[in-house]
Amino acid sequence: MALKIIGKATSINVRKVLWLCEEISLKIEREEASPQDIRALNPNAMVPVLRDGDFTMWESNAICRYLAATRGATDLLPANAKNRAKVDQWMDWQATELNNSWRYAFMALVRKSPAHEKATLITASLANWNRHMQMLEGQLVKTGSYAAGSSFTLADIVLGLSTNRWFLTPMEQRPSLPAVEAYYERLSQRPPFKLHGRNGVP
Repeated sequence: MALKIIGKATSINVRKVLWLCEEISLKIEREEASPQDIRALNPNAMVPVLRDGDFTMWESNAICRYLAATRGATDLLPANAKNRAKVDQWMDWQATELNNSWRYAFMALVRKSPAHEKATLITASLANWNRHMQMLEGQLVKTGSYAAGSSFTLADIVLGLSTNRWFLTPMEQRPSLPAVEAYYERLSQRPPFKLHGRNGVP
C-alpha cells in the first residue's frame, strides 16, 4: 500500500513532511479529505495525517521522526542518544514555544481573521515572536550553521518553515537577525526547501 499524507499542500505542517520526503527521496502520495474524514483519523481534526499501510498517525513533528527513523535517515535523526536529544529539543521548542508565539499575529496579519483584530494582542504576539526568533539567532551564532549543531537535521526542517513564515509575515518592525538571515539563505540552497519551504507561501 502506498505511503500517503493527508492535507493541503499549503499547510505549513504538511509541508514539513513533504520537504522531508524530498530530502530522503521517499515517494509519497498526497491527498485531501473532508473535515469529517480528517476528524475520523485525527481527533484534533488537523492535518497532516500519515497512512503507512495499515498504520495511521498524526502530529507533523512525530510523523517526521517516524519517517526518518523507519527509513534509516540517521543523518537527519541521529542514532546517538545525545545528538538525537538535541534535535528533539529544537523540534519540540518549535512546536510548543515558537509556534505559540506567532499564532495571534499571523492569524491577524496574514489570515485576516476577524477573531484576531485586537491591536494590543497583535503587538504582544509580534514581540513574543521576535523574542523567540532572537533565541534561534543565539543558537545559530553558537553553532555557526544549523539548529542542533554543525549538520542539517530534522530540526532545521521544522525551523526552516517557521523562519520562512517569520520573513513573509508583514510587520512594521522586524529585528535584524544576521545569523537567522544567513541560515535562511543556507537552507535555500537545498532544492527541497525551495520546493516546499521558500516557495512564496507563509
